[in-house]
Amino acid sequence: MISIECIITRGARFFAAAATLLGVSACASLPENVDPVESYAFQDTQDTSLGQATHEKQWNEPGKSGFHLLNNGIDAFVARAVLATAAERSIDAQYYLLHNDLTGRLFVAQLLEAADRGVRVRLLVDDMDLADRDLGVAILDSHPNVQVRIFNPFSRSGSRNLQLVTDFGTITRRMHNKSFTVDNQLAILGGRNIGNEYFEADPGVEFKDLDVLTVGPVVDEVSHAFDTYWNHPLAYPVSTLTGLSPSAEEISAGKRRLADYLSQQDTSRYVAALKTSALAQSIRKRTTRFDWGDGQVLYDHPDKIASPRSEASLQLAEDLRPHLKGVQEELIIISPYFVPGRAGVQTLADLATRGVAVKILTNSLSSTDVPIVHAGYAKHRKAMLRAGIALYEVNESLGEKKGSSVFNVAGSSKASLHAKVFILDRQSVFIGSLNLDPRSVYENTEIGVLAQSRELATAMAKGFDESIGKAAFRLELVERADGQEKIEWYGKENGQEAVFDVDPYTGFWDRFSVDFMSLFPIDSQL
Repeated sequence: MISIECIITRGARFFAAAATLLGVSACASLPENVDPVESYAFQDTQDTSLGQATHEKQWNEPGKSGFHLLNNGIDAFVARAVLATAAERSIDAQYYLLHNDLTGRLFVAQLLEAADRGVRVRLLVDDMDLADRDLGVAILDSHPNVQVRIFNPFSRSGSRNLQLVTDFGTITRRMHNKSFTVDNQLAILGGRNIGNEYFEADPGVEFKDLDVLTVGPVVDEVSHAFDTYWNHPLAYPVSTLTGLSPSAEEISAGKRRLADYLSQQDTSRYVAALKTSALAQSIRKRTTRFDWGDGQVLYDHPDKIASPRSEASLQLAEDLRPHLKGVQEELIIISPYFVPGRAGVQTLADLATRGVAVKILTNSLSSTDVPIVHAGYAKHRKAMLRAGIALYEVNESLGEKKGSSVFNVAGSSKASLHAKVFILDRQSVFIGSLNLDPRSVYENTEIGVLAQSRELATAMAKGFDESIGKAAFRLELVERADGQEKIEWYGKENGQEAVFDVDPYTGFWDRFSVDFMSLFPIDSQL
């Protein structure tokens, strides 16, 4: 059988040939990334305000790292904003998506305000979200204290859509990392990109997400990871990539547009919520509570993007694998895009066979924002249930009810899981950007922190147990009268116990589309 990947690859070759015949470049060229200036995280930042504050925190925990969960969108944005305001030497930010919306513009404004105070700002962004935004990015980069680099960029001399076809397998591999580090003293890692839906600023959809604020030795590891990407040949300075050099008038107009937009938002409910955040006060007063333990930052090497998928030494998943396989009693997996494949199902089944309680929370068909990924997961549900694995799927209807979510992020018209968390034996927890799907494992680059903190892991596992029945459907495999197996969903509807015999809150065509897509061997691209 010819795989879908082969079909797409052959199709890409066809379009490339056709484009050549038509006089269009099939593989649009990039400029040479010649001798970009290398730079590295500052090491002498202990005398900064944040350095002194973290020293106080670590006084009774020498050699340990501290972890504070950012489990709602308001706090997650506030943490970044307060740290940016407190920055004295440097801000290093690395993101897959940086939207041009309210939170995106607030984020950029915080970076510019820090740069105006003399703080060095390095912003590394994947190119997936930057179409038609070169001038705005170049204006930001024009600040003498701001440097912007774009990772694995599309060529500016050709169509992005055409490049996605002709450069399939290269341009489709993206930098999915998310990190924010200030003065090399505190860092934020997790699942959130920079955009309204990640920070409770979008009334239409809200991603249930999770970040962790860290202090201690792990921050140096985050900075080392950032430097590795920042100085990599695939990280293009904006000026090298675009050739743009904004005029003084363009820079002034860009800054004025940003200021005018933000002034119109100053009285909005969202900005007011940021101002009254309890977390902001605790960070400023140095009373933020941390859980302490050993920590290890795991990340894909940026060479992964241009290397064979079999090159396991470059992959974060290879470092995480022994920790997952070494679980003795309980493994909790929270992954919005969960495509285990046959090998992954077997690994999880082996754990269950030797007595490990395996619990998995992922998106339901009604809550997912990527139905094709759900197709890659759904075809493995029965096998996992037969193996004794506990499956839970997000009840998206609970997005309308405040306080009902596992991560306390409800209130929008639709809730969708976006957090990526693994809790191991209630002894340690991994929080980062890694989904358990082939795209995260083999295609994109990722980062996360493995926190060896019993207090943190136990609290998170307890929270999972206490809220999962309210926030998700529990799947069960039952035998029909004709002897065939079927799945039933047990959960809440309007506050009452409910049972569904098809994917809850979906229509016939939703289910038909997913069933149809699941027939194709496309797991490797999900």
